[in-house]
Amino acid sequence: MSKWTAADVPEQRGRVAVVTGANTGIGYETARALAARGAAVLLACRDADRAKAAAERIADSAPGAEVGTVRLDLGSLASVRAAADEIRGRYERIDLLINNAGVTGLRGRTADGVEIQFGVNHLGHFALTGLLLDLLAPGARVVAVSSIGHRFGRFDDAGNPCGTSAYADSKLANLLFTHELDRRLRAADRPVSALAAHPGGASTEVFRYSPPWFRIPNLAVAKLFGRTPAMGALPTLRAATDPAARGSEYYGPDGLFEIQGHPTVVKSSARSQDSRLRALLWSASEAATGVRYLG
Repeated sequence: MSKWTAADVPEQRGRVAVVTGANTGIGYETARALAARGAAVLLACRDADRAKAAAERIADSAPGAEVGTVRLDLGSLASVRAAADEIRGRYERIDLLINNAGVTGLRGRTADGVEIQFGVNHLGHFALTGLLLDLLAPGARVVAVSSIGHRFGRFDDAGNPCGTSAYADSKLANLLFTHELDRRLRAADRPVSALAAHPGGASTEVFRYSPPWFRIPNLAVAKLFGRTPAMGALPTLRAATDPAARGSEYYGPDGLFEIQGHPTVVKSSARSQDSRLRALLWSASEAATGVRYLG
């Protein structure tokens, strides 16, 4: 079987894609590829100036593409609500919601008092998805960008992260959310799917807040295996656009340890598929964000 590449992304003309954290790295490459196939792309980013510059570069690379920006700080639920309101004012439908933005190694708390990696990587996206859910068109997909590191995540019996590795906890949460969201969409008879992806090893800015002992080896591995942001974006793009992809599937590289290679369906940890833990996290996320949806 041939290797899936960006050339396999089908025509996206007439579709609307919202990509968080799209001013750099995997998010930028995802948005660029979708725009090149004709999608109207909205870059939802914390830094408005960087988002505008990224949108201009994408528009230059894809003449005629509709590329816009909206300010979104996932570390502030007030900002998430404001961004959702702005998006609702611009579009009548969304076909792709790609929850890509993330941080690792950053210490502190969100504007709402939550550990910042969990707040940005999971809770902000949980809230955004719920606030935009009724805009998702038939056949739409919600794609969460997780990580190999999700396998080290842990939650307690109340659905709260254990905190031994905040980043790993947040990436496990991405997958728990994806599996539970897809289940609830099917139970509600909504023709929308939730999928997940991870980039393998990729040289991006996600490590910029990490200590050198963590950042340098990860970037070295990414460079060694040629894992550019464009390669790292392929699993996301396949989950978002491959007509054969199905809800709850998880895409990652097909090479050794899922570090390198081309996108294929991979397995997430047994913990990420624990129905009890999924339900607990969902309830805890509703309580933390004040956003309730799908039963």
